[in-house]
Amino acid sequence: MLIPTIIMGVLAVILLFIGYYKGQGQHISGMRSALNMTVGILPLLVFAFIVAGMIQVLLPRELLSKWVGMESGMRGILIGTIAGGLSPGGPYVSLPVAAGLLRSGASVGTMVAFLTGWSLWAVSRLPMEIGILGWRFTLIRIVSTFFFPPIAGLIAQTFFAGVK
Repeated sequence: MLIPTIIMGVLAVILLFIGYYKGQGQHISGMRSALNMTVGILPLLVFAFIVAGMIQVLLPRELLSKWVGMESGMRGILIGTIAGGLSPGGPYVSLPVAAGLLRSGASVGTMVAFLTGWSLWAVSRLPMEIGILGWRFTLIRIVSTFFFPPIAGLIAQTFFAGVK
């Protein structure tokens, strides 16, 4: 986490200096925009981290191992796929939940299937997608990506099972 934090910090400082030296107040406008985004996203982020932390301490390892751990096999990958597809929210919700589950004993394959299902299926996004792109395109996209989450989970489970 340290390296990405340093990179983002350096990038933020560079962009602030560029905005300041342009002399038209872009650095102030940019900071206002950042504050507005922080105020809007911070509650969701805090709750997502609470959920991730509570998953780690409330779900027994045996239960997780049985349903989404290494011993769960294809069943765990399918559970991860479906749970990911049904998960609401953006990365601020899904990534902390996946991290909490990984720390609690979920398998790499299940969490890859979870995140792939979340990003490709995104059931909560379907109404907007249908409204903007139409039924036909949405159906084509769903059919085209339907098998990828479990396949990605199987690949991860097969080749990266020992990696956390």
